[in-house]
Amino acid sequence: MNAEKPKRACARASTDYDILWDGLNWSEVELVVNKLQSRIAKAVERGRYNLVKKLQYLLTNSFYAKLLAVKRVTTNKGKRTPGIDSELWTSSAMKYKAALRLSNKGYKPLPLKRNYIKKSNRKTKRPLGIPTMYDRAMQALSLLSLDPVSETILDPKSFGFRKYRSTKDAGKYLFDILCQKTAPKWVLEGDIKACFDEISHAWLQDNIFMDKEVLKKFLKSGYVYKNQLFKTKSGTVQGGIISPTYANLTLNGLGDLIRKRYWRTATGLIRQTANKHRVHIVIYADDFVVTADNKETLVEIRAMIKEFLAERGLELSKEKTVITHIDEGFDFLGWNFRKYNNKLIVMPSLNSVKKVKATLKETVRVHIGHRQELLIIRLNQIITGWCNYHKHVCAKKAFNDIDHYINQLLRKWTIRRHPNKSFKWRKDRYFVRINNRDWIFKSETNQLKFAASSKIKRHVLIRMTTNPYFPEDREYYLNRRLANS
Repeated sequence: MNAEKPKRACARASTDYDILWDGLNWSEVELVVNKLQSRIAKAVERGRYNLVKKLQYLLTNSFYAKLLAVKRVTTNKGKRTPGIDSELWTSSAMKYKAALRLSNKGYKPLPLKRNYIKKSNRKTKRPLGIPTMYDRAMQALSLLSLDPVSETILDPKSFGFRKYRSTKDAGKYLFDILCQKTAPKWVLEGDIKACFDEISHAWLQDNIFMDKEVLKKFLKSGYVYKNQLFKTKSGTVQGGIISPTYANLTLNGLGDLIRKRYWRTATGLIRQTANKHRVHIVIYADDFVVTADNKETLVEIRAMIKEFLAERGLELSKEKTVITHIDEGFDFLGWNFRKYNNKLIVMPSLNSVKKVKATLKETVRVHIGHRQELLIIRLNQIITGWCNYHKHVCAKKAFNDIDHYINQLLRKWTIRRHPNKSFKWRKDRYFVRINNRDWIFKSETNQLKFAASSKIKRHVLIRMTTNPYFPEDREYYLNRRLANS
């Protein structure tokens, strides 16, 4: 069952490595790794942490796991972005050789390449650390052994960066909390200031269940900016494969802290039936929402959260952490939640609509000299992605607004391309009429999609008690993926 691991790597020709990589049976590779991950998850559930350590050691030294780690970093979006060593793994031979080289023994990560990218408000910039390909693969390898642990111990109401969970699940759970007439009326919108950059290294090393030496090396690798080397005293790599899991584990326990305070029965048990203040929490990465039936309770909870975060080197963002009444509405994960006449309506937020309009405008602008076909392909990608994200909420009005906006952009696009042509000539050249619908932007082989043609389909909330690494839950996840595909 084991993939062939050459004993004398230097003696093989590059073509041999190409054949070995291209001939891998990935289903078999994933099956072997998944079996070990399932054993880790079950050992965590039973509290057998000595066994967890042994299984993690086996997994991180498994050649199959190393192959999967290399595959992940060479197929994701960052596969063409090198670190400070300018190395990329582009050929099959390079990928196979990289899997052979991966090892914890004598491992020393290179410093990150630091870049700064603009935040959505365009006033500040976010630091982005880019590890080398080798370091990314080492992170992916460690994540294979850490993820079963995190999935087993994380709060069921946490949705960010978790296997088979999404923003739609977080939004649906929040909708279910707020949609009833007797639902809580007050909401605490929470945002953690520079979460990835400020997490305490001491807390991570004491609480993250993985190889401590490797963890320390990941955290203390440093970064290079403008040809200068800087030490990393806190935080984890924003852009690292394993960083979101670190963040999830850092915030784990927040939900239990709140529930122990507000869900406790007279006999000391934690039960939702004792939740007289209707306190609920929904977490997605470093954003969270807490509900309650009065403002005073949320003020108390905010103080509890501040204390919880301080132990981990974190703090709440004063600007983004606010207490809001549901009738005024609030934004969460790109949607606006608000009650109108005691009825909850969820729709794309104004900021989300504004962002996609800016993207569409810039796309049309840069394609002023390109063929119509290329512009249609790119616009269809943007429209499809944005509509798929929002198609489970009340988005028809926003979809129609986007269609109208695109039509206006395209009319201006035709004028800029042909300023001396008549209105009728431009319309006949770029637009067609199909049945009762006019002004359809169409080329010889393709036509522009209409956002309003996207069907609204309500999202089915994930069963939060399941674990993707438990064998008994695999059939559920398989059926769910088939239903959503």
